[in-house]
Amino acid sequence: MSSDQLVQYLFTGLTQGSLYALIALGFAITFTVTGIINFAQGEFVMLGGMISYLILDNTNIPIGAAFLISIIAVSLTGVLLERLAIRPARNAPVVTLIIITIGASIFIRGMVGEFIGKDPVPIPPFTGNGAFTVLGATVTYQSLWVIGIAMVSVIGFYLLLSRTMIGKALRACSINKRAASLMGINASNMSTLSFLISAALGSIGGILIAPLAFAQVTIGVSLGLKGFVAAAIGGFTNIPLIVAGALGLGVVEQLGGATISAYKDAIALGVLLLVLIIRARWLQTAAGSE
Repeated sequence: MSSDQLVQYLFTGLTQGSLYALIALGFAITFTVTGIINFAQGEFVMLGGMISYLILDNTNIPIGAAFLISIIAVSLTGVLLERLAIRPARNAPVVTLIIITIGASIFIRGMVGEFIGKDPVPIPPFTGNGAFTVLGATVTYQSLWVIGIAMVSVIGFYLLLSRTMIGKALRACSINKRAASLMGINASNMSTLSFLISAALGSIGGILIAPLAFAQVTIGVSLGLKGFVAAAIGGFTNIPLIVAGALGLGVVEQLGGATISAYKDAIALGVLLLVLIIRARWLQTAAGSE
């Protein structure tokens, strides 16, 4: 592998990893506040791309307005998921709630496939198909948009949780919902807010990646898996570790795919298995020391 190829794989990996980071943070916010791993997170990504395509293909509104409407629509979908499916079953075991999210994922995918279509559909790059060369690697403008907007979203997400009253309320619910309620925090509203934020993050990811990989009804499955792996690396709570894990996963995936391209998607599963083994041993060690 030449140095030019290495730089190319690194940059492509960072682009993919930035997308994984957005999806992983969606997993993290719902898990932190509700204790639920929302397996419909990948479908929020798919919806972001598909709704954007639907708007752009049927109207003449500016592309930025179409993306904003898509983010709002997907965010409301997240709210509806929490209000109609999660909240009525909030006293059920966590496993039941997780199964509900899997069912919701299948339902959303089926509805989109039925009403919008199952074929991949194009979305134009934000600022054209231009590209430039850095250290021998070809960098598209769209890749810069992916990395830039993803990083701004990650920083905004971090500041929201660490510097605002809403963020403190969300974190209080994650620590002890009963105590948070006694302090006047509406835990139910925080649960809804967590789904809204996770859906918004997912839709942003879907809009960013669509010009590079097309919008398609099945894309949420694989991207959701990659985001889940990144979230698992950070234990679903450690934001810096989640982001680092997402970027690392993207790079490892690209470098591994360069040598064993047929097993590129299996790399994420291998990383997930490794993370689970390490965490299981860490928990055993911690339990033994106590």
